[in-house]
Amino acid sequence: MAEALDEAMPEEIREAANRVLQLACDADCALVTAESCTGGLLAALLTDVEGKSHVFECGIVAYSDEAKSRLLGVDRGQIERCGAVSREVALAMASGALGRSEAAIAVSITGFAGPPGDDEDGEEGLVHFACARSNGETMHREERFGPAGRDGVRLASLEVALAMFEDALKDHRIN
Repeated sequence: MAEALDEAMPEEIREAANRVLQLACDADCALVTAESCTGGLLAALLTDVEGKSHVFECGIVAYSDEAKSRLLGVDRGQIERCGAVSREVALAMASGALGRSEAAIAVSITGFAGPPGDDEDGEEGLVHFACARSNGETMHREERFGPAGRDGVRLASLEVALAMFEDALKDHRIN
Protein backbone atom coordinates (compact mmCIF):
# COMPACT_ATOMS: atom_id res chain seq x y z
CA MET A 1 0.00 0.00 0.00
CA ALA A 2 2.82 2.45 0.79
CA GLU A 3 4.20 1.95 -2.70
CA ALA A 4 0.81 2.86 -4.18
CA LEU A 5 0.67 6.09 -2.14
CA ASP A 6 4.27 6.89 -3.02
CA GLU A 7 3.60 6.48 -6.75
CA ALA A 8 0.50 8.68 -6.61
CA MET A 9 2.16 11.46 -4.61
CA PRO A 10 3.87 14.26 -6.56
CA GLU A 11 7.62 14.45 -6.07
CA GLU A 12 7.54 17.95 -4.52
CA ILE A 13 5.15 16.75 -1.80
CA ARG A 14 7.34 13.73 -1.01
CA GLU A 15 10.39 16.02 -0.84
CA ALA A 16 8.55 18.41 1.49
CA ALA A 17 7.58 15.51 3.75
CA ASN A 18 11.21 14.39 3.86
CA ARG A 19 12.33 17.92 4.80
CA VAL A 20 9.73 18.13 7.57
CA LEU A 21 10.69 14.75 8.98
CA GLN A 22 14.42 15.59 8.84
CA LEU A 23 13.82 18.89 10.65
CA ALA A 24 11.72 17.08 13.27
CA CYS A 25 14.46 14.45 13.71
CA ASP A 26 17.14 17.14 14.04
CA ALA A 27 15.05 18.98 16.64
CA ASP A 28 13.92 15.76 18.38
CA CYS A 29 10.40 17.12 17.99
CA ALA A 30 7.28 14.94 17.79
CA LEU A 31 4.46 15.79 15.35
CA VAL A 32 0.70 15.19 15.43
CA THR A 33 -2.00 15.82 12.81
CA ALA A 34 -5.72 16.54 13.03
CA GLU A 35 -7.31 15.98 9.64
CA SER A 36 -10.77 16.25 8.20
CA CYS A 37 -10.97 16.78 4.43
CA THR A 38 -7.61 15.08 3.78
CA GLY A 39 -8.84 11.91 5.48
CA GLY A 40 -5.47 10.93 6.96
CA LEU A 41 -3.32 11.54 3.88
CA LEU A 42 -0.95 13.80 5.82
CA ALA A 43 -0.48 11.16 8.51
CA ALA A 44 0.09 8.48 5.88
CA LEU A 45 2.67 10.66 4.15
CA LEU A 46 4.56 11.31 7.39
CA THR A 47 4.67 7.63 8.33
CA ASP A 48 5.81 6.51 4.89
CA VAL A 49 9.46 7.57 5.20
CA GLU A 50 11.72 4.81 6.49
CA GLY A 51 14.02 5.81 9.31
CA LYS A 52 12.31 9.13 10.04
CA SER A 53 8.69 8.34 10.80
CA HIS A 54 9.46 7.82 14.51
CA VAL A 55 8.99 11.57 15.05
CA PHE A 56 5.34 11.25 14.03
CA GLU A 57 3.34 10.50 17.18
CA CYS A 58 -0.20 10.17 15.88
CA GLY A 59 -2.83 11.38 13.49
CA ILE A 60 -6.46 11.98 14.30
CA VAL A 61 -8.92 11.83 11.42
CA ALA A 62 -12.07 13.59 12.55
CA TYR A 63 -14.35 13.91 9.55
CA SER A 64 -17.73 14.38 11.24
CA ASP A 65 -18.66 17.20 13.59
CA GLU A 66 -19.22 14.62 16.33
CA ALA A 67 -15.71 13.22 15.85
CA LYS A 68 -14.18 16.71 15.95
CA SER A 69 -15.92 17.24 19.26
CA ARG A 70 -15.28 13.80 20.78
CA LEU A 71 -11.73 13.17 19.57
CA LEU A 72 -10.32 16.70 19.54
CA GLY A 73 -12.45 18.51 22.12
CA VAL A 74 -13.86 21.05 19.66
CA ASP A 75 -16.89 22.66 21.26
CA ARG A 76 -20.11 21.62 19.47
CA GLY A 77 -21.50 25.12 19.92
CA GLN A 78 -18.45 26.54 18.18
CA ILE A 79 -18.97 24.17 15.25
CA GLU A 80 -22.64 25.19 15.03
CA ARG A 81 -21.84 28.93 15.26
CA CYS A 82 -18.78 29.06 13.00
CA GLY A 83 -19.15 25.97 10.84
CA ALA A 84 -16.86 22.94 10.76
CA VAL A 85 -14.85 24.62 7.99
CA SER A 86 -13.72 27.77 9.77
CA ARG A 87 -10.74 29.48 11.31
CA GLU A 88 -12.08 28.85 14.81
CA VAL A 89 -12.55 25.12 14.31
CA ALA A 90 -9.14 24.70 12.64
CA LEU A 91 -7.51 26.41 15.62
CA ALA A 92 -9.46 24.26 18.09
CA MET A 93 -8.58 21.08 16.17
CA ALA A 94 -4.84 21.87 16.30
CA SER A 95 -4.97 22.78 19.98
CA GLY A 96 -7.02 19.66 20.74
CA ALA A 97 -4.55 17.40 18.91
CA LEU A 98 -1.62 18.99 20.70
CA GLY A 99 -3.33 18.64 24.07
CA ARG A 100 -4.19 14.98 23.46
CA SER A 101 -0.66 13.99 22.50
CA GLU A 102 2.94 14.23 23.62
CA ALA A 103 3.84 16.07 20.41
CA ALA A 104 5.38 19.55 20.27
CA ILE A 105 3.74 20.63 17.00
CA ALA A 106 0.26 19.94 15.60
CA VAL A 107 -1.22 20.81 12.23
CA SER A 108 -4.94 20.67 11.51
CA ILE A 109 -6.82 20.71 8.20
CA THR A 110 -10.55 21.24 7.71
CA GLY A 111 -12.19 22.15 4.44
CA PHE A 112 -14.41 21.41 1.49
CA ALA A 113 -12.37 19.16 -0.81
CA GLY A 114 -15.31 18.74 -3.16
CA PRO A 115 -18.63 20.45 -3.64
CA PRO A 116 -20.43 20.79 -0.30
CA GLY A 117 -23.20 18.27 0.29
CA ASP A 118 -26.89 19.04 0.13
CA ASP A 119 -27.02 19.84 3.85
CA GLU A 120 -23.89 22.03 3.83
CA ASP A 121 -23.20 25.62 2.88
CA GLY A 122 -19.67 26.08 1.75
CA GLU A 123 -17.22 27.01 -0.92
CA GLU A 124 -15.57 24.22 -2.86
CA GLY A 125 -11.82 24.33 -2.27
CA LEU A 126 -12.03 26.44 0.92
CA VAL A 127 -9.62 24.97 3.48
CA HIS A 128 -8.58 26.22 6.91
CA PHE A 129 -5.29 25.16 8.50
CA ALA A 130 -3.84 25.70 11.95
CA CYS A 131 -0.47 24.96 13.47
CA ALA A 132 -0.21 24.76 17.26
CA ARG A 133 3.13 24.62 19.05
CA SER A 134 3.76 23.70 22.66
CA ASN A 135 6.17 26.62 22.95
CA GLY A 136 4.41 29.25 20.90
CA GLU A 137 1.30 30.72 19.46
CA THR A 138 -1.13 28.90 17.19
CA MET A 139 -1.05 30.05 13.58
CA HIS A 140 -3.93 30.00 11.08
CA ARG A 141 -3.97 29.93 7.31
CA GLU A 142 -6.93 30.04 4.92
CA GLU A 143 -6.70 28.87 1.33
CA ARG A 144 -9.20 29.00 -1.51
CA PHE A 145 -8.09 26.35 -4.00
CA GLY A 146 -11.30 26.63 -6.03
CA PRO A 147 -13.01 23.74 -7.81
CA ALA A 148 -9.80 21.70 -8.24
CA GLY A 149 -11.60 18.42 -7.50
CA ARG A 150 -11.19 16.34 -4.36
CA ASP A 151 -7.73 15.08 -5.28
CA GLY A 152 -6.51 18.53 -6.31
CA VAL A 153 -7.70 20.16 -3.11
CA ARG A 154 -6.26 17.36 -0.98
CA LEU A 155 -2.85 17.53 -2.67
CA ALA A 156 -2.75 21.32 -2.38
CA SER A 157 -3.73 20.95 1.29
CA LEU A 158 -0.82 18.59 1.88
CA GLU A 159 1.58 21.18 0.47
CA VAL A 160 0.25 23.91 2.76
CA ALA A 161 0.23 21.65 5.85
CA LEU A 162 3.81 20.54 5.21
CA ALA A 163 4.90 24.17 4.74
CA MET A 164 3.30 25.03 8.09
CA PHE A 165 5.10 22.15 9.79
CA GLU A 166 8.37 23.23 8.17
CA ASP A 167 7.99 26.86 9.29
CA ALA A 168 7.12 25.79 12.84
CA LEU A 169 10.08 23.40 12.99
CA LYS A 170 12.50 26.06 11.77
CA ASP A 171 11.14 28.42 14.42
CA HIS A 172 11.30 25.61 17.00
CA ARG A 173 15.05 25.23 16.39
CA ILE A 174 15.58 28.94 17.01
CA ASN A 175 13.64 29.01 20.30
